[in-house]
Amino acid sequence: MWFFRRMLIVPWTARKTNEEVLKEPESTRSLMSRIRRRQAKFVGHIMRREGLENLVTTGRMEGKKSRGRQREKMLDGMTSWMGTKRVTDALSESWDRESWKDMIANAKGQGT
Repeated sequence: MWFFRRMLIVPWTARKTNEEVLKEPESTRSLMSRIRRRQAKFVGHIMRREGLENLVTTGRMEGKKSRGRQREKMLDGMTSWMGTKRVTDALSESWDRESWKDMIANAKGQGT
């Protein structure tokens, strides 16, 4: 944001909102899509390995569930962002790098 304000020479006294500044160069916010894309690349990397990270990401804990609302898992959020129905569909796609890259590139954006 500061980059556009500086390049367009918008003084702080102009009282312009960030959205108004973004409309001038016809740009959009892309931070959340970058974060989601990097998370998806990381998950694909982890799922292709047979290590401890894979076990922790896909495994289940023994014992009782904690009280209260369950935390959202990274895989659940990623499947909703990518538009797949089940976690297993997304994880099976991670073995084929080309289809995984296509899935990440064609994922629907979520957030601002």
